[in-house]
Amino acid sequence: MKYKFGKTYVIALGGSIVFPDQIDVSFIKQFKKLVAELAGDSKRFVLVVGGGKLARMYQEAARKISKLSDKDKDWIGIHATRSNAQLLHAIFGDMVEPVIIDNRNRIKPLRKPVTIGSGWQPGWSTDFVAAAIAKDLEIGEFIIAGKPDHVYEKDPVKYFNAQTFDELSWGAYRKLVPKRWIPGASAPVDPIAAAFSQKHKLKAIVIDGRKLSNFKRLLKGQTFVGTLIH
Repeated sequence: MKYKFGKTYVIALGGSIVFPDQIDVSFIKQFKKLVAELAGDSKRFVLVVGGGKLARMYQEAARKISKLSDKDKDWIGIHATRSNAQLLHAIFGDMVEPVIIDNRNRIKPLRKPVTIGSGWQPGWSTDFVAAAIAKDLEIGEFIIAGKPDHVYEKDPVKYFNAQTFDELSWGAYRKLVPKRWIPGASAPVDPIAAAFSQKHKLKAIVIDGRKLSNFKRLLKGQTFVGTLIH
C-alpha cells in the first residue's frame, strides 16, 4: 500500500515508543535523523507526543495513595506528555517552532520545519490532538505511530491469530473499539479521535513507529506496512 502526502505530516508519536520503560535515546536519535532528512525537502512535521511509561508511573503512584478520578488520571497523563514534548522540543534545536502546542489556541501557521505538540485537556488523547491539528491546518490525514503495526480485528496479544486490516472505514473501525475514552486505554486510534475524524472526513494511517525503515517508506510515498482508516 502507498499513500501520497502533501507538504505537512501530522504525527501522533506514541509515548510507548519514546518512553517505553525509560527514555529510548537510540530511537529518538534515529527518529530525529529521519525527520531532519525529510524536512530538508521542504516538508514540515507536526509531532504530537504521548506520555508513555512516564504517565503510567505517576498514575500508579497516585493510585497507591488516593482514589483518582478519570480527570485526575488525564491531567497526570497530560503533564507527562508535556515533559516528553519538552524533550523533543529541546533536541530539534533551530529546526523547531519556539512554542509547544499545548492547547488548541496555540495552533498557528507553521514557519519552522518541526512543530511539537502535547496533550491538551482531560478527555482528549494525543490521538485527538493530532486529528484536531490536521483538521485546523486543513490537512487531510494524520499518522498514528505507536506500537501496533496495523489495526487488528481483535486484541493480538490475547488472540495470536487475529487478522489485520490494510484498509477500513471509520464506521467499521469504531465497531472494534470502546465507545468512550478511558484514561490509559489502548487502541490504535482512541474513540473520541475516531468519531472526530469520521465527522471531519480525516484519514489516519496506523503504523509501528519503531520500524523506522517502514516509517520512512510511508513518509516518502512508497509501499509501506500499516492500516489506512478513512
